[in-house]
Amino acid sequence: MSESGNNDFRIEKDSLGEMKIPADAYYGIHTRRAMLNFPLSGQRLHERFIRAFAQVKEACATVNMKLGYLDESTGRAVIAACRDVSSGKLNDSIMVDPYQGGAGTSTNMNLNEVIANRAVEILGGEFGDYGLVHPVEHVNMHQSTNDVYPTALKVAVFTLLVDLEKEVSKLQEVLQAKESEFSRIVKVGRTQLMDAVPMTLGMTFGAFSDAVARDRWRLFKCRERIKKVNLGGTAIGTGLGAPREYILQVAGELKNLCGLPVSRSENLIDATQNTDSMVEVSGMLKSYAANLMKISNDLRLLGSGPETGIGEVKLPPRQCGSSIMAGKVNPVIPESVAQVALQVMGNDQTITLAASMGQLELNQFMPLLAHNLLNSLSLLLNVTGSFTRNCVQGISANEDRCRKHVESSDALATVLVPFLGYSRVEKIVDACRSSGRSLRDEIIFQGLADADEVDELLSPQRLCKQGFTPGEKIRGN
Repeated sequence: MSESGNNDFRIEKDSLGEMKIPADAYYGIHTRRAMLNFPLSGQRLHERFIRAFAQVKEACATVNMKLGYLDESTGRAVIAACRDVSSGKLNDSIMVDPYQGGAGTSTNMNLNEVIANRAVEILGGEFGDYGLVHPVEHVNMHQSTNDVYPTALKVAVFTLLVDLEKEVSKLQEVLQAKESEFSRIVKVGRTQLMDAVPMTLGMTFGAFSDAVARDRWRLFKCRERIKKVNLGGTAIGTGLGAPREYILQVAGELKNLCGLPVSRSENLIDATQNTDSMVEVSGMLKSYAANLMKISNDLRLLGSGPETGIGEVKLPPRQCGSSIMAGKVNPVIPESVAQVALQVMGNDQTITLAASMGQLELNQFMPLLAHNLLNSLSLLLNVTGSFTRNCVQGISANEDRCRKHVESSDALATVLVPFLGYSRVEKIVDACRSSGRSLRDEIIFQGLADADEVDELLSPQRLCKQGFTPGEKIRGN
Protein backbone atom coordinates (compact mmCIF):
# COMPACT_ATOMS: atom_id res chain seq x y z
CA MET A 1 0.00 0.00 0.00
CA SER A 2 1.04 3.60 -0.54
CA GLU A 3 2.63 5.73 2.15
CA SER A 4 -0.01 8.25 3.20
CA GLY A 5 1.94 10.03 5.93
CA ASN A 6 -0.36 11.56 8.49
CA ASN A 7 -3.28 11.76 6.07
CA ASP A 8 -5.99 9.18 6.50
CA PHE A 9 -7.80 10.17 3.32
CA ARG A 10 -7.13 11.19 -0.25
CA ILE A 11 -9.43 13.35 -2.34
CA GLU A 12 -10.77 12.01 -5.63
CA LYS A 13 -12.95 13.83 -8.14
CA ASP A 14 -15.50 12.88 -10.76
CA SER A 15 -18.09 14.80 -12.78
CA LEU A 16 -20.38 14.94 -9.75
CA GLY A 17 -17.84 16.46 -7.40
CA GLU A 18 -15.19 15.21 -5.00
CA MET A 19 -15.09 12.71 -2.12
CA LYS A 20 -12.76 11.56 0.60
CA ILE A 21 -11.40 8.06 0.00
CA PRO A 22 -9.37 6.13 2.61
CA ALA A 23 -5.74 6.79 1.74
CA ASP A 24 -4.80 3.12 1.61
CA ALA A 25 -7.90 1.94 -0.31
CA TYR A 26 -7.44 0.30 -3.67
CA TYR A 27 -10.94 1.40 -4.69
CA GLY A 28 -11.82 4.96 -5.69
CA ILE A 29 -14.63 7.49 -5.95
CA HIS A 30 -16.90 5.49 -8.25
CA THR A 31 -16.80 2.52 -5.90
CA ARG A 32 -17.40 4.77 -2.90
CA ARG A 33 -20.48 6.27 -4.52
CA ALA A 34 -21.82 2.78 -5.23
CA MET A 35 -21.20 1.75 -1.62
CA LEU A 36 -23.28 4.71 -0.46
CA ASN A 37 -25.98 4.26 -3.07
CA PHE A 38 -26.48 0.51 -2.68
CA PRO A 39 -26.14 -0.58 0.96
CA LEU A 40 -28.69 -3.28 0.22
CA SER A 41 -27.71 -6.86 1.06
CA GLY A 42 -24.35 -6.73 2.80
CA GLN A 43 -23.23 -9.48 0.42
CA ARG A 44 -20.17 -9.47 -1.83
CA LEU A 45 -19.69 -10.39 -5.46
CA HIS A 46 -19.01 -14.06 -6.11
CA GLU A 47 -15.28 -14.83 -6.02
CA ARG A 48 -15.48 -16.69 -9.34
CA PHE A 49 -17.08 -13.61 -10.89
CA ILE A 50 -14.28 -11.38 -9.59
CA ARG A 51 -11.70 -13.78 -10.96
CA ALA A 52 -13.40 -13.95 -14.35
CA PHE A 53 -13.75 -10.16 -14.48
CA ALA A 54 -10.04 -9.73 -13.84
CA GLN A 55 -9.27 -12.25 -16.59
CA VAL A 56 -11.43 -10.28 -19.01
CA LYS A 57 -9.58 -7.08 -18.05
CA GLU A 58 -6.24 -8.82 -18.54
CA ALA A 59 -7.26 -10.04 -22.00
CA CYS A 60 -8.29 -6.51 -22.97
CA ALA A 61 -5.04 -5.00 -21.65
CA THR A 62 -2.95 -7.64 -23.42
CA VAL A 63 -4.53 -6.95 -26.81
CA ASN A 64 -4.36 -3.19 -26.31
CA MET A 65 -0.65 -3.49 -25.49
CA LYS A 66 0.02 -5.76 -28.48
CA LEU A 67 -1.69 -3.28 -30.78
CA GLY A 68 0.21 -0.34 -29.31
CA TYR A 69 -2.69 1.40 -27.59
CA LEU A 70 -1.16 0.79 -24.15
CA ASP A 71 2.54 1.48 -23.69
CA GLU A 72 4.46 -1.53 -22.47
CA SER A 73 5.19 -0.19 -18.98
CA THR A 74 1.56 0.67 -18.28
CA GLY A 75 0.28 -2.47 -19.96
CA ARG A 76 2.51 -4.79 -17.96
CA ALA A 77 1.55 -3.08 -14.71
CA VAL A 78 -2.15 -3.43 -15.54
CA ILE A 79 -1.70 -7.09 -16.48
CA ALA A 80 0.17 -7.79 -13.23
CA ALA A 81 -2.58 -6.03 -11.27
CA CYS A 82 -5.24 -8.07 -13.07
CA ARG A 83 -3.46 -11.25 -12.04
CA ASP A 84 -3.32 -10.10 -8.44
CA VAL A 85 -7.09 -9.57 -8.55
CA SER A 86 -7.78 -12.89 -10.26
CA SER A 87 -5.68 -14.67 -7.63
CA GLY A 88 -8.07 -13.46 -4.93
CA LYS A 89 -5.52 -11.29 -3.13
CA LEU A 90 -7.62 -8.16 -3.50
CA ASN A 91 -11.11 -9.57 -3.07
CA ASP A 92 -11.62 -7.47 0.06
CA SER A 93 -11.32 -4.37 -2.11
CA ILE A 94 -14.22 -5.39 -4.34
CA MET A 95 -16.77 -3.65 -2.18
CA VAL A 96 -19.90 -3.06 -4.24
CA ASP A 97 -23.15 -4.81 -3.37
CA PRO A 98 -24.38 -7.40 -5.90
CA TYR A 99 -27.73 -5.57 -5.99
CA GLN A 100 -27.03 -2.35 -7.85
CA GLY A 101 -28.47 -0.07 -10.47
CA GLY A 102 -26.62 0.73 -13.67
CA ALA A 103 -26.51 -2.71 -15.33
CA GLY A 104 -23.25 -3.56 -13.57
CA THR A 105 -21.36 -0.28 -14.06
CA SER A 106 -20.55 -0.12 -10.35
CA THR A 107 -18.97 -3.55 -10.51
CA ASN A 108 -16.95 -2.65 -13.59
CA MET A 109 -15.73 0.58 -12.04
CA ASN A 110 -14.81 -1.16 -8.79
CA LEU A 111 -12.61 -3.55 -10.78
CA ASN A 112 -11.19 -0.70 -12.88
CA GLU A 113 -10.22 1.32 -9.80
CA VAL A 114 -8.70 -1.59 -7.89
CA ILE A 115 -6.68 -2.72 -10.91
CA ALA A 116 -5.57 0.86 -11.62
CA ASN A 117 -4.44 1.55 -8.05
CA ARG A 118 -2.65 -1.79 -7.82
CA ALA A 119 -0.89 -0.99 -11.11
CA VAL A 120 0.02 2.46 -9.74
CA GLU A 121 1.45 0.75 -6.68
CA ILE A 122 3.47 -1.63 -8.87
CA LEU A 123 4.90 1.38 -10.71
CA GLY A 124 5.86 3.01 -7.41
CA GLY A 125 3.18 5.69 -7.34
CA GLU A 126 0.66 6.81 -4.74
CA PHE A 127 -2.91 5.51 -4.64
CA GLY A 128 -5.15 7.81 -6.64
CA ASP A 129 -2.33 8.95 -8.98
CA TYR A 130 -4.34 8.25 -12.09
CA GLY A 131 -1.86 10.12 -14.23
CA LEU A 132 0.20 6.93 -14.05
CA VAL A 133 -2.65 4.44 -14.61
CA HIS A 134 -6.20 5.62 -15.10
CA PRO A 135 -9.21 3.36 -14.27
CA VAL A 136 -11.09 4.33 -17.44
CA GLU A 137 -8.50 5.52 -19.91
CA HIS A 138 -6.13 2.61 -19.36
CA VAL A 139 -7.84 -0.28 -17.50
CA ASN A 140 -11.18 0.18 -19.27
CA MET A 141 -9.68 1.04 -22.66
CA HIS A 142 -11.93 0.01 -25.60
CA GLN A 143 -14.46 -1.50 -23.21
CA SER A 144 -17.92 -0.91 -21.84
CA THR A 145 -19.59 -2.40 -18.81
CA ASN A 146 -22.06 -3.80 -21.31
CA ASP A 147 -19.56 -6.13 -22.93
CA VAL A 148 -17.13 -6.95 -20.10
CA TYR A 149 -19.79 -7.66 -17.46
CA PRO A 150 -21.76 -10.33 -19.40
CA THR A 151 -18.53 -11.82 -20.71
CA ALA A 152 -17.13 -12.18 -17.20
CA LEU A 153 -20.41 -13.69 -16.07
CA LYS A 154 -20.29 -16.32 -18.81
CA VAL A 155 -16.71 -17.22 -17.93
CA ALA A 156 -17.63 -17.58 -14.25
CA VAL A 157 -20.73 -19.62 -15.06
CA PHE A 158 -18.74 -21.90 -17.39
CA THR A 159 -16.12 -22.68 -14.73
CA LEU A 160 -18.78 -23.41 -12.14
CA LEU A 161 -20.65 -25.67 -14.57
CA VAL A 162 -17.49 -27.68 -15.12
CA ASP A 163 -17.00 -28.10 -11.37
CA LEU A 164 -20.66 -28.92 -10.79
CA GLU A 165 -20.64 -31.57 -13.49
CA LYS A 166 -17.72 -33.28 -11.75
CA GLU A 167 -19.63 -33.40 -8.46
CA VAL A 168 -22.78 -34.66 -10.20
CA SER A 169 -20.69 -37.38 -11.83
CA LYS A 170 -19.43 -38.50 -8.41
CA LEU A 171 -22.99 -38.60 -7.08
CA GLN A 172 -24.08 -40.66 -10.06
CA GLU A 173 -21.25 -43.14 -9.50
CA VAL A 174 -22.12 -43.59 -5.82
CA LEU A 175 -25.80 -44.12 -6.67
CA GLN A 176 -24.80 -46.73 -9.25
CA ALA A 177 -22.69 -48.50 -6.63
CA LYS A 178 -25.70 -48.56 -4.28
CA GLU A 179 -27.84 -49.94 -7.11
CA SER A 180 -25.46 -52.88 -7.37
CA GLU A 181 -25.07 -53.27 -3.61
CA PHE A 182 -28.85 -53.45 -3.06
CA SER A 183 -29.71 -55.44 -6.19
CA ARG A 184 -30.88 -58.56 -4.31
CA ILE A 185 -32.91 -56.85 -1.58
CA VAL A 186 -36.65 -57.11 -2.28
CA LYS A 187 -38.85 -54.34 -0.93
CA VAL A 188 -42.31 -52.91 -1.42
CA GLY A 189 -42.73 -50.35 -4.18
CA ARG A 190 -45.20 -47.59 -3.39
CA THR A 191 -47.41 -45.29 -5.41
CA GLN A 192 -49.20 -42.33 -3.82
CA LEU A 193 -47.51 -43.45 -0.58
CA MET A 194 -49.51 -46.70 -0.64
CA ASP A 195 -48.19 -50.24 -1.09
CA ALA A 196 -48.05 -51.14 -4.78
CA VAL A 197 -45.85 -53.96 -6.08
CA PRO A 198 -42.59 -55.65 -5.07
CA MET A 199 -39.31 -54.34 -6.44
CA THR A 200 -35.68 -54.35 -5.36
CA LEU A 201 -33.99 -51.63 -3.38
CA GLY A 202 -31.40 -51.62 -6.13
CA MET A 203 -34.09 -50.54 -8.59
CA THR A 204 -34.85 -47.55 -6.40
CA PHE A 205 -31.25 -46.39 -6.48
CA GLY A 206 -30.98 -47.22 -10.17
CA ALA A 207 -33.81 -44.78 -10.87
CA PHE A 208 -32.02 -42.15 -8.79
CA SER A 209 -28.82 -42.78 -10.74
CA ASP A 210 -30.47 -42.45 -14.13
CA ALA A 211 -32.16 -39.19 -13.17
CA VAL A 212 -28.82 -37.75 -12.05
CA ALA A 213 -27.16 -39.04 -15.24
CA ARG A 214 -29.60 -36.96 -17.28
CA ASP A 215 -28.73 -33.94 -15.18
CA ARG A 216 -25.05 -34.54 -15.81
CA TRP A 217 -25.71 -34.57 -19.55
CA ARG A 218 -27.82 -31.42 -19.36
CA LEU A 219 -25.08 -29.56 -17.50
CA PHE A 220 -22.54 -30.63 -20.11
CA LYS A 221 -24.70 -29.58 -23.04
CA CYS A 222 -25.79 -26.21 -21.66
CA ARG A 223 -22.17 -25.06 -21.70
CA GLU A 224 -22.60 -24.71 -25.44
CA ARG A 225 -25.06 -21.87 -24.89
CA ILE A 226 -22.62 -19.63 -23.05
CA LYS A 227 -19.48 -20.03 -25.16
CA LYS A 228 -20.32 -17.05 -27.36
CA VAL A 229 -19.40 -13.73 -25.74
CA ASN A 230 -19.97 -10.11 -26.70
CA LEU A 231 -16.51 -8.89 -25.72
CA GLY A 232 -15.50 -6.16 -28.14
CA GLY A 233 -19.07 -5.04 -28.70
CA THR A 234 -18.68 -2.11 -26.26
CA ALA A 235 -21.92 -0.27 -25.41
CA ILE A 236 -24.61 -2.02 -27.47
CA GLY A 237 -22.74 -4.49 -29.65
CA THR A 238 -21.70 -2.22 -32.53
CA GLY A 239 -18.12 -2.01 -31.28
CA LEU A 240 -18.27 1.78 -31.29
CA GLY A 241 -15.14 3.25 -29.72
CA ALA A 242 -12.98 0.13 -30.20
CA PRO A 243 -10.52 -0.53 -33.06
CA ARG A 244 -11.42 -3.35 -35.43
CA GLU A 245 -8.26 -5.35 -34.77
CA TYR A 246 -8.96 -5.24 -31.05
CA ILE A 247 -12.52 -6.52 -31.60
CA LEU A 248 -11.22 -9.36 -33.76
CA GLN A 249 -8.53 -10.44 -31.27
CA VAL A 250 -9.83 -9.87 -27.76
CA ALA A 251 -12.14 -12.91 -27.42
CA GLY A 252 -9.36 -15.18 -28.66
CA GLU A 253 -6.98 -13.71 -26.11
CA LEU A 254 -9.53 -14.40 -23.38
CA LYS A 255 -9.86 -17.98 -24.59
CA ASN A 256 -6.09 -18.49 -24.30
CA LEU A 257 -6.00 -16.82 -20.91
CA CYS A 258 -8.83 -18.67 -19.16
CA GLY A 259 -8.51 -21.98 -21.02
CA LEU A 260 -12.19 -22.09 -21.94
CA PRO A 261 -13.65 -22.48 -25.44
CA VAL A 262 -15.11 -18.97 -25.57
CA SER A 263 -15.39 -17.10 -28.86
CA ARG A 264 -16.81 -13.86 -30.21
CA SER A 265 -20.50 -13.99 -30.97
CA GLU A 266 -21.43 -13.60 -34.63
CA ASN A 267 -24.03 -11.03 -33.58
CA LEU A 268 -22.63 -8.82 -30.85
CA ILE A 269 -25.84 -6.79 -30.63
CA ASP A 270 -27.87 -9.92 -29.91
CA ALA A 271 -25.29 -11.11 -27.38
CA THR A 272 -25.35 -7.75 -25.61
CA GLN A 273 -29.09 -7.31 -25.16
CA ASN A 274 -30.42 -10.88 -24.87
CA THR A 275 -29.81 -13.10 -21.86
CA ASP A 276 -31.89 -16.15 -22.79
CA SER A 277 -28.79 -18.37 -22.67
CA MET A 278 -28.59 -17.68 -18.94
CA VAL A 279 -32.24 -18.59 -18.56
CA GLU A 280 -31.50 -21.87 -20.29
CA VAL A 281 -28.61 -22.61 -17.95
CA SER A 282 -30.82 -21.76 -14.98
CA GLY A 283 -33.48 -24.09 -16.34
CA MET A 284 -31.00 -26.96 -16.38
CA LEU A 285 -30.07 -26.14 -12.80
CA LYS A 286 -33.75 -26.13 -11.87
CA SER A 287 -34.18 -29.58 -13.45
CA TYR A 288 -31.31 -30.87 -11.35
CA ALA A 289 -32.76 -29.20 -8.27
CA ALA A 290 -36.09 -30.94 -8.92
CA ASN A 291 -34.37 -34.33 -9.05
CA LEU A 292 -32.38 -33.57 -5.91
CA MET A 293 -35.61 -32.62 -4.14
CA LYS A 294 -37.26 -35.89 -5.21
CA ILE A 295 -34.29 -38.05 -4.23
CA SER A 296 -33.69 -36.35 -0.89
CA ASN A 297 -37.36 -36.58 0.08
CA ASP A 298 -37.51 -40.24 -0.96
CA LEU A 299 -34.53 -41.00 1.24
CA ARG A 300 -36.18 -39.21 4.15
CA LEU A 301 -39.29 -41.36 3.69
CA LEU A 302 -37.39 -44.61 3.23
CA GLY A 303 -35.35 -43.91 6.35
CA SER A 304 -38.24 -42.55 8.40
CA GLY A 305 -39.00 -43.76 11.89
CA PRO A 306 -36.86 -45.64 12.20
CA GLU A 307 -39.12 -47.86 14.33
CA THR A 308 -42.52 -46.40 13.48
CA GLY A 309 -41.84 -45.27 9.92
CA ILE A 310 -40.75 -47.07 6.77
CA GLY A 311 -37.20 -47.60 7.97
CA GLU A 312 -36.03 -49.63 4.96
CA VAL A 313 -32.76 -47.73 4.65
CA LYS A 314 -30.45 -46.34 7.28
CA LEU A 315 -29.06 -42.87 6.64
CA PRO A 316 -25.70 -42.12 8.23
CA PRO A 317 -26.18 -40.23 11.50
CA ARG A 318 -24.55 -36.83 11.15
CA GLN A 319 -25.50 -34.98 14.33
CA CYS A 320 -27.77 -35.09 17.34
CA GLY A 321 -31.25 -34.06 16.33
CA SER A 322 -32.85 -32.45 19.33
CA SER A 323 -32.10 -30.32 22.35
CA ILE A 324 -34.87 -32.08 24.29
CA MET A 325 -35.48 -35.51 22.69
CA ALA A 326 -32.46 -37.55 23.71
CA GLY A 327 -31.15 -39.92 21.08
CA LYS A 328 -33.13 -38.41 18.20
CA VAL A 329 -31.24 -38.21 14.91
CA ASN A 330 -32.68 -36.25 12.00
CA PRO A 331 -32.03 -36.62 8.25
CA VAL A 332 -30.21 -33.29 8.18
CA ILE A 333 -28.31 -33.82 4.93
CA PRO A 334 -31.40 -34.58 2.80
CA GLU A 335 -33.13 -31.66 4.50
CA SER A 336 -30.30 -29.32 3.50
CA VAL A 337 -30.44 -30.68 -0.06
CA ALA A 338 -34.16 -29.95 -0.24
CA GLN A 339 -33.65 -26.39 1.00
CA VAL A 340 -31.01 -25.72 -1.63
CA ALA A 341 -33.33 -27.17 -4.28
CA LEU A 342 -36.08 -24.78 -3.22
CA GLN A 343 -33.71 -21.82 -3.36
CA VAL A 344 -32.51 -22.76 -6.85
CA MET A 345 -36.10 -23.05 -8.06
CA GLY A 346 -36.83 -19.61 -6.64
CA ASN A 347 -33.67 -18.21 -8.22
CA ASP A 348 -34.77 -19.58 -11.57
CA GLN A 349 -38.00 -17.62 -11.40
CA THR A 350 -36.06 -14.45 -10.60
CA ILE A 351 -33.60 -15.10 -13.44
CA THR A 352 -36.45 -15.72 -15.87
CA LEU A 353 -38.19 -12.49 -14.94
CA ALA A 354 -34.95 -10.48 -15.00
CA ALA A 355 -34.09 -11.77 -18.47
CA SER A 356 -37.55 -11.04 -19.81
CA MET A 357 -37.52 -7.46 -18.53
CA GLY A 358 -34.48 -6.26 -20.45
CA GLN A 359 -35.33 -3.29 -22.63
CA LEU A 360 -34.14 -2.44 -26.14
CA GLU A 361 -30.34 -2.71 -26.44
CA LEU A 362 -29.48 -3.71 -22.85
CA ASN A 363 -30.74 -5.67 -19.88
CA GLN A 364 -30.60 -3.34 -16.89
CA PHE A 365 -31.16 -6.23 -14.48
CA MET A 366 -27.91 -8.05 -15.26
CA PRO A 367 -26.64 -7.71 -11.66
CA LEU A 368 -29.75 -9.45 -10.30
CA LEU A 369 -29.53 -12.18 -12.92
CA ALA A 370 -25.82 -12.70 -12.31
CA HIS A 371 -26.11 -12.86 -8.54
CA ASN A 372 -28.91 -15.42 -8.60
CA LEU A 373 -27.34 -17.61 -11.26
CA LEU A 374 -23.98 -17.72 -9.51
CA ASN A 375 -25.77 -18.37 -6.23
CA SER A 376 -27.61 -21.35 -7.74
CA LEU A 377 -24.41 -22.80 -9.16
CA SER A 378 -22.49 -22.43 -5.89
CA LEU A 379 -25.29 -23.88 -3.78
CA LEU A 380 -25.69 -26.89 -6.06
CA LEU A 381 -21.93 -27.42 -6.24
CA ASN A 382 -21.58 -27.40 -2.46
CA VAL A 383 -24.68 -29.40 -1.64
CA THR A 384 -23.96 -32.10 -4.23
CA GLY A 385 -20.60 -32.82 -2.67
CA SER A 386 -22.12 -32.85 0.80
CA PHE A 387 -24.95 -35.13 -0.29
CA THR A 388 -22.54 -37.61 -1.83
CA ARG A 389 -20.02 -37.69 1.01
CA ASN A 390 -22.19 -37.17 4.04
CA CYS A 391 -25.26 -39.17 3.07
CA VAL A 392 -25.42 -41.36 -0.03
CA GLN A 393 -22.05 -43.08 0.42
CA GLY A 394 -23.02 -44.20 3.93
CA ILE A 395 -26.55 -45.45 3.26
CA SER A 396 -27.17 -49.04 4.28
CA ALA A 397 -30.19 -51.29 3.84
CA ASN A 398 -32.40 -52.67 6.60
CA GLU A 399 -32.95 -56.04 4.93
CA ASP A 400 -35.10 -57.47 7.71
CA ARG A 401 -37.43 -54.50 7.53
CA CYS A 402 -37.68 -54.75 3.75
CA ARG A 403 -38.50 -58.48 3.97
CA LYS A 404 -41.06 -57.95 6.72
CA HIS A 405 -42.85 -55.26 4.71
CA VAL A 406 -43.01 -57.45 1.61
CA GLU A 407 -44.37 -60.41 3.52
CA SER A 408 -46.96 -58.40 5.41
CA SER A 409 -48.09 -56.27 2.48
CA ASP A 410 -50.74 -56.84 -0.17
CA ALA A 411 -48.12 -55.87 -2.73
CA LEU A 412 -47.52 -59.53 -3.52
CA ALA A 413 -51.09 -59.74 -4.82
CA THR A 414 -50.24 -57.97 -8.07
CA VAL A 415 -47.63 -60.63 -8.82
CA LEU A 416 -50.41 -63.24 -8.77
CA VAL A 417 -52.82 -61.42 -11.13
CA PRO A 418 -51.31 -62.74 -14.40
CA PHE A 419 -51.66 -66.31 -13.11
CA LEU A 420 -54.93 -66.28 -11.13
CA GLY A 421 -56.83 -63.29 -12.50
CA TYR A 422 -57.80 -60.03 -10.80
CA SER A 423 -61.08 -61.23 -9.24
CA ARG A 424 -59.59 -64.32 -7.70
CA VAL A 425 -56.68 -62.38 -6.26
CA GLU A 426 -59.16 -59.88 -4.79
CA LYS A 427 -60.80 -62.75 -2.90
CA ILE A 428 -57.45 -63.90 -1.59
CA VAL A 429 -56.73 -60.38 -0.30
CA ASP A 430 -60.17 -60.31 1.38
CA ALA A 431 -59.39 -63.68 2.96
CA CYS A 432 -56.16 -62.28 4.36
CA ARG A 433 -58.02 -59.45 6.01
CA SER A 434 -60.54 -61.84 7.54
CA SER A 435 -58.01 -64.42 8.72
CA GLY A 436 -55.30 -62.01 9.79
CA ARG A 437 -52.78 -64.02 7.81
CA SER A 438 -50.20 -62.32 5.59
CA LEU A 439 -50.72 -62.67 1.87
CA ARG A 440 -47.74 -64.97 1.70
CA ASP A 441 -49.17 -67.22 4.42
CA GLU A 442 -52.67 -67.15 2.86
CA ILE A 443 -51.29 -68.25 -0.51
CA ILE A 444 -49.52 -71.17 1.15
CA PHE A 445 -52.57 -71.93 3.35
CA GLN A 446 -54.87 -72.15 0.31
CA GLY A 447 -52.42 -74.42 -1.47
CA LEU A 448 -51.90 -71.97 -4.33
CA ALA A 449 -48.13 -72.14 -3.97
CA ASP A 450 -45.57 -73.49 -1.56
CA ALA A 451 -42.96 -71.39 0.18
CA ASP A 452 -40.35 -72.03 -2.51
CA GLU A 453 -42.74 -70.91 -5.24
CA VAL A 454 -43.58 -67.72 -3.37
CA ASP A 455 -39.87 -67.03 -2.95
CA GLU A 456 -39.40 -67.59 -6.67
CA LEU A 457 -42.18 -65.11 -7.46
CA LEU A 458 -40.38 -62.54 -5.32
CA SER A 459 -36.84 -63.36 -6.40
CA PRO A 460 -34.73 -60.38 -7.46
CA GLN A 461 -34.03 -62.07 -10.78
CA ARG A 462 -37.72 -62.32 -11.60
CA LEU A 463 -38.54 -58.81 -10.45
CA CYS A 464 -35.76 -57.41 -12.64
CA LYS A 465 -36.65 -59.17 -15.86
CA GLN A 466 -39.36 -56.74 -17.04
CA GLY A 467 -42.65 -58.63 -17.02
CA PHE A 468 -43.64 -62.29 -16.91
CA THR A 469 -42.88 -64.92 -19.54
CA PRO A 470 -45.75 -66.80 -21.23
CA GLY A 471 -45.94 -70.30 -19.84
CA GLU A 472 -44.97 -69.35 -16.29
CA LYS A 473 -47.23 -71.09 -13.80
CA ILE A 474 -47.89 -71.52 -10.13
CA ARG A 475 -49.79 -74.41 -8.57
CA GLY A 476 -53.04 -72.45 -8.21
CA ASN A 477 -53.54 -71.81 -11.93
